[in-house]
Amino acid sequence: MNRVELKENAKQQIKGKIGILFAITLIMVLVTFGGSLVLSFIPFVGSVASLIVITAPLTLGYIMVYLKVANGQNVEIGDLFKGYQDLWCAFKTQFFVGLFTGLWSLLFVIPGIIKGISYSMAYYILAENPGMGALEAINRSKAMMEGHKMDYFVLTLSFYGWFLLSYITCGIVGIWAIPYMATTYANFYNKIKNTGNEVNYVTETIQ
Repeated sequence: MNRVELKENAKQQIKGKIGILFAITLIMVLVTFGGSLVLSFIPFVGSVASLIVITAPLTLGYIMVYLKVANGQNVEIGDLFKGYQDLWCAFKTQFFVGLFTGLWSLLFVIPGIIKGISYSMAYYILAENPGMGALEAINRSKAMMEGHKMDYFVLTLSFYGWFLLSYITCGIVGIWAIPYMATTYANFYNKIKNTGNEVNYVTETIQ
């Protein structure tokens, strides 16, 4: 896995799009924070409602945005809300990923991290396959990440400096760094879905 190539491609792909991508990120943060704050006044039910109505569909929409960027397509603010077209499946995907990762973490932290990485492509798969079941997307993610979990882990570690700079500059650096990192992850997905046995597994029932 050539991390440098993934990153260099991302830098080129976000050129001329930083403004719209920053706006999309800002809207997502504001809607997520504002909606969660309002719903937090409803004990327990508010947390579940926030996950169903806000977090899950917006996360799916955010992934859709960056897949379009990685595929050289233009993006619009409305793309962020396309996750609502598959709201229930988005919720179930986030719920099961959180549940399975949490259960593995009960054993030790490291198994939880490994499983979290295994499930990391589920939303990307769901974004490209509307209507697919949550568990199927998760299982396909596990298959796709076979042999690539360390690549993903090292890629994430390579962004540590950007996380630190964004924190030090109170998010200013993040205006560029967040789209850069998100596009790199989308490139990672595109790379592994088109190599080896993953191609057969991911596409065999998508006709």
